[in-house]
Amino acid sequence: MDKIVSIDSHSQAQALFGSHDENIRTIEKEFRVKVTLRGEHLKISGTAANIKKAGNLIEYVLNGLRCGQGELGKSDLYCLISNFKRQKKETDRNHLEVNVTSSFNGKNIGPKTAGQREYVEAIRKFDIVFGIGPAGTGKTYLAMANAVEALKRQEVRRLILTRPAIEAGESLGYLPGDMYEKISPYLRPLYDALYDMIEAERIEKYLETGIIEVAPLAYMRGRTLNDAFIILDEAQNCTAEQMKMFLTRLGFDSKAVITGDMSQSDLPGGKPIGMLQAQEVLKGIKGIKFIYFTGSDVVRHALVQQIIEAYDKATR
Repeated sequence: MDKIVSIDSHSQAQALFGSHDENIRTIEKEFRVKVTLRGEHLKISGTAANIKKAGNLIEYVLNGLRCGQGELGKSDLYCLISNFKRQKKETDRNHLEVNVTSSFNGKNIGPKTAGQREYVEAIRKFDIVFGIGPAGTGKTYLAMANAVEALKRQEVRRLILTRPAIEAGESLGYLPGDMYEKISPYLRPLYDALYDMIEAERIEKYLETGIIEVAPLAYMRGRTLNDAFIILDEAQNCTAEQMKMFLTRLGFDSKAVITGDMSQSDLPGGKPIGMLQAQEVLKGIKGIKFIYFTGSDVVRHALVQQIIEAYDKATR
């Protein structure tokens, strides 16, 4: 059985196939199909079920290229393959068609899994959103994308990015430099996401003027944060007292996103995890939404998803 898919141009075919045809070879291997380019048409051969999934993926990629999206990266491709393999409903095909913002070089940033889409929609709808799940699920990155877009649209006046400075096997006291230099490694992931979305020069200007603030969680105490988009990252390292302190900082016209992975807490033994307590205390409150990610939402190397699933199985 075969399926024919039209291709508009040679450059479109090149973008689809990738360097040295790596993309198309990966698609052939993962879906057990054969893909052949014949002029302006692509022929997909294999079983009916495999052709349908591979064809849907290829058509999705081609539509994205027609809309001006850039070439497909390896991580994007593996994420797409994972989603189209488990695709059951027609509506699942549209879960990537929500663009949150654009990077400074024009690349569209948006959800890549059904779980990520639910997360993005929750951030738009609710004032406080908890994103809970394993590493690589885009919790921090998508929260940052929503924050940057809110700033661009002037929905907020400033971005506040924070995380607890908890030692993970190395004491802050033994690290070189002053306090700001000591905490810098803890805040680096927030900076990394930020520099993907805004030009470096503008970030420096925003940091100088206070439009963007990146600080450890302890610096939030005693403040009221109005007209701001606030991200609390690595919240599994918050104590119950710290979580309450942070949540009560929310001011008028503000939005907060709290992200964390319960399995990666570095809190000393015996201390209650604030995020865990918050799930029980805050459930049922309107305006607060909890989103739970799973291994299927991982968008890093394909092995990461398998590693997470293996550890989950071992700890049950």
